Amino acid sequence: DDIALALELGATRVVLGTAAVQNPDLVRDSLARFGPERIVIGIDARDGRVATHGWRQISELRALDLARAMADAGVQRIVYTDISRDGMLSGVNLAGSVDLARASGLKVIASGGVSSLDDIRALAAHEADGVEGVIVGQALYTGQFTLPEALLITDY
Repeated sequence: DDIALALELGATRVVLGTAAVQNPDLVRDSLARFGPERIVIGIDARDGRVATHGWRQISELRALDLARAMADAGVQRIVYTDISRDGMLSGVNLAGSVDLARASGLKVIASGGVSSLDDIRALAAHEADGVEGVIVGQALYTGQFTLPEALLITDY
């Protein structure tokens, strides 16, 4: 079992993406076996619609509907990636991340488009709304800011 192996090897959490969309029983079984602190659902979306299979397929399923279904199953947190922004340094989808957290009741880790420390500050200002964290890639790779600078904004 890949999830068990990842956790045994030291992963704190495992993110389920397409597998969660295709197999809701896997989500329920994983939550029961490993607990909601260890299982995170990755919701990748373009224009509010869920993308699967490495972003190659855009479904009719709305990200909010998937988030609510996952909350009903016992999930506590998601990684929400606006794939139209990922790697583009175009700014994080603040409204989408905050709206998803508020409407689903889930903790949201935002991903995609972070371009500056201001993006991180804006997300951090919505911790009470359920925005729990941020994933940063391209902005670090291209030197827009450093990891220590970003961590100063957060609680780490």
